[in-house]
Amino acid sequence: MAENTDKWICRELISMLKKYGVNVIVASPGSRNAPLLVAAARENAIEVIPVADERSAAFIALGYAAVSDAPVAIICTSGTAVLNYGPAVAEAFYRALPLIVISADRPYEWIDQDDSQTIRQPGTFANFTKGSYDLNESVTDADKWYANRMINDAMTLALSGRKGPVHINVRLDCPLGRQSDSRHPQPRKIATLRPREDLTVGDARVYGRQLASPRKVMIIAGFMTPDSRLNQALGRLARLPNFVVMTETIANMHNPAFISRIDTTLSQMTDDDRHTLKPDVVITLGGALVSRHIKDYIRSIDNAEHWSVGHTHTTVDCFRHLSLRIEMRPEVFFPQLASAMQPHQASCDYSRRWELLARKAEATHQAYVGSAPWSDMRAFSVFMPMIPRNANLQLSNGTAVRYAQLFATRDYHRCDCNRGVSGIDGCTSTAIGAAMAYPGITVLVTGDMSAQYDVGALAYASLAPRLRIIVMRNGGGAIFRFVESTCYLDELEKYFAHPRQFPARQIAEAYGLDYFEAADEQSLRGVFRQFLSAPRAALLAVDTPAEESARILRNYFNRKSEYINHKQTDI
Repeated sequence: MAENTDKWICRELISMLKKYGVNVIVASPGSRNAPLLVAAARENAIEVIPVADERSAAFIALGYAAVSDAPVAIICTSGTAVLNYGPAVAEAFYRALPLIVISADRPYEWIDQDDSQTIRQPGTFANFTKGSYDLNESVTDADKWYANRMINDAMTLALSGRKGPVHINVRLDCPLGRQSDSRHPQPRKIATLRPREDLTVGDARVYGRQLASPRKVMIIAGFMTPDSRLNQALGRLARLPNFVVMTETIANMHNPAFISRIDTTLSQMTDDDRHTLKPDVVITLGGALVSRHIKDYIRSIDNAEHWSVGHTHTTVDCFRHLSLRIEMRPEVFFPQLASAMQPHQASCDYSRRWELLARKAEATHQAYVGSAPWSDMRAFSVFMPMIPRNANLQLSNGTAVRYAQLFATRDYHRCDCNRGVSGIDGCTSTAIGAAMAYPGITVLVTGDMSAQYDVGALAYASLAPRLRIIVMRNGGGAIFRFVESTCYLDELEKYFAHPRQFPARQIAEAYGLDYFEAADEQSLRGVFRQFLSAPRAALLAVDTPAEESARILRNYFNRKSEYINHKQTDI
């Protein structure tokens, strides 16, 4: 006879997770959550991944959820353990990822009574979860009915509409280690019928007429999951003479007709271009944008309309021109819009003018990068084309994702970055979780400060052998040497950049990763294929000069045209 924890609430919760499609739980050890861990471990249909550090555990789960497109649960003990989930839960909220946060807790009567590991846990994540639920293990029929209803509510909420994290706090009393016959009535799952979500033919035609030439339409795609149907629809729209489609690297949308190097293209605009190329209507989809150039440009335009497509948790008016919220999935709306636009093919040179600007920008980009000395920019120009097309590319925040905006134009399997909140914490952990969910190669490109911040994630014992980590060892905090708010401060090196040498070799050896390094273009080209083909998880440290890299990146935006025209040597 198989045994399980005698805490019925734990068995109920784990069984319900499975019914709602949770196949993976990332769990951290503790005593108060022991019954939850026992129930999870003895559910044969769920894989339990043990990770001691709760902050890393939550980001690993986030990375797994993003790539697998499935809900993932995390379980921790009581006290400050749950607080360590905070950064990843906030990221999951703004990236619309269904992270199921489960925290064990003391009974009500012991909170604020100087008992160990007792804090006020309910509502910990109230500002960045879709819902918060507080359950206890009382055994009355009313309690069991209430718990079942709340668990159904939590899971339905996490997985419906704009997906997102929920927090389930479970109060458990001692004794915690008792076991009993695991036979337990199958819990009730409350089914949800979701009505069809699409436009009527009439509405689609109305929108088509509103966007017809001579109106100039700009579509901008932020971060999102790859979707072939959406990609095809945006491609059809991009071929219309009055449409331009701009896609960020982490939008995971690829077509030769798209402008995928947004910052590069906008950096070449003249004052005349800024006026003649301004759109009448801007349509956005996906998450927050990386490019500050496109945000500044659209905000500067008077009388532009902004349509936002997708499920949002609030009114998002990033450009200060929002006029229409279309609460539909983009992969449903844009194919219908593309079909509705087919009768409207009037002559217009808007798309053509953007295409010419993009070509000009590409030429100056190639000339500038080709003449740049060894630096971050030169290194990215070398290894980005060498990353396999079937790779999952993970980018840390700071300079890594910004450089990728300039170079990652290939259609990788997918490309992700924690841009929901844009923190540097958890970038390595997220990539570890992503690599666990993807059978191919996963490449993380990170800065040395981000890598150092999350170095504890490498202690996880079962790193996927297909994980590759590129650390740009550029003196720490390269972004602070680039942005105007910090780059000229006297305190830059002491308080912002932290130019301590990242001990990449020692870290790789300590955590069992194959190690490679490069300090110039020749060594990078020579070692990169060995790095990709290593038999186990591998780390590549790329050494670049800090000040030179920052100066070259600043001049890329500030003086690129002048450099090409006047053959300057100081770049």
